Amino acid sequence: MRILIQRVKRASVTINGKIKSKIGTGLLILAGIEDADTPEDAKWLAKKASSLRIFDDENGIMNQSVKDIDGSILIISQFTLHASTKKGNRPSYIKAAKHELAIPIYEAFCHDIEQETSKSVSTGEFGANMQVELINDGPVTIWIDSKNKE
Repeated sequence: MRILIQRVKRASVTINGKIKSKIGTGLLILAGIEDADTPEDAKWLAKKASSLRIFDDENGIMNQSVKDIDGSILIISQFTLHASTKKGNRPSYIKAAKHELAIPIYEAFCHDIEQETSKSVSTGEFGANMQVELINDGPVTIWIDSKNKE
């Protein structure tokens, strides 16, 4: 499982011209699930993401987590995080999990983040065509893959 975390001032997701979710200061997390992923991958990434110290403390040092600042979280499913570009110019998504595997793991990830932060998370809609807007703060963008734990 891969996630791309962006520290944001604000973010929103629009589907069919209507805003589905929006947040203020916090994290926008794009989540990609592959066939080899398990609920344990989701749990590990939820703990890592919610504890990641990428928000400034009173001294302007990145030393606080989203939990510490009581920030918001928007989680968007994104199968293209598993694009393979090794051959040709058209990405292959063969490693991206099919809906029947990906949806339960995505939902587990959202639930695990809620458990870690004691807050509800905002989401997009799995499989929908979404327009995501954000103001990246910093910019701070971090990529984490559960297959690279060590």
